[in-house]
This record gives sequence, C-alpha cells and structure tokens, in this order.
Amino acid sequence: MDKWDRRFMDMAQQVSTWSSCFRAGRAIGCVIVKDKRIMTTGYNGAPAGIRTCRDRGECMRDRLGIPSGTRAELCYATHAEQNAIIQAAKLGVSIDGATLYCTHQPCSVCAKMIINAGIRRIVYREGYPDEFSLELINEAGVTLERYVV
Repeated sequence: MDKWDRRFMDMAQQVSTWSSCFRAGRAIGCVIVKDKRIMTTGYNGAPAGIRTCRDRGECMRDRLGIPSGTRAELCYATHAEQNAIIQAAKLGVSIDGATLYCTHQPCSVCAKMIINAGIRRIVYREGYPDEFSLELINEAGVTLERYVV
C-alpha cells in the first residue's frame, strides 16, 4: 500500500461518519478513485425521501434478528458501494477501470455491481461475512486488497 491508498482509505473512513445506519459498527464509507482523482463517494443510508434508521430510532434488521451478511434486501439502507456507483451513473461519471476504497469488504450484491461497473481494484479495511462475494470478485479478476494499518 502506498501513500495514496492511505489517503483514500482515510477519506472512506471520513465518509463513513455520514452514515445513517443505526446498527453498531456498520457505518460504511466508500470512495471511487480514477487516476488519483475522486470520482464519487458513498455511505450506507436510506434512499432519498425515505426515513433513515436513525430517524426511526431502530434497526429493522436488529428488530427482526437478521444476522450480518444475510438478507441484505431487508434493510432501509443502500450500501455505500451501491450509493457511490449510483452517484457516478446519476452524474454521468465513468468509473470503468477505477479503484474502489471501502471501509468494509463488499457483499455479494455490491460485488456484482462493482464488477459490472468495470471497477478493477478494491481496497478495504474490515472483513465481511460473505464468502460468495470473494468468489465472484476472484472469478471476475478484480484485484482485492485488505488495507492493514
């Protein structure tokens, strides 16, 4: 890892503080970078116009007893990686060939989006209990690197 990786991972960590996730330890931040320039950022939170978990005062996943890494569709939040990719599409920003920096390893749904968006490298800090995402990322030939401080 070089000084640029450190800078962009630090930025992903900062972006994670914008999360509206109510679940402890699940504030996720993401930065998509191309040619050492930030293309987009994303954090996990409710879609525009939808009340956040913080607004509701509870995590639906906790209330329903859903374990981490399963049933991602049962959550008000959109994942940080998804929000960063959606922002690129909304703004017409090409992220083909980019590097995605994220505070956590992507889930399998995010991995599919990352692969199809043409992102070639993922740098993450914390693991995530989704082995299938690792299989997808590996098969697609996307570089996956764990950032260790």
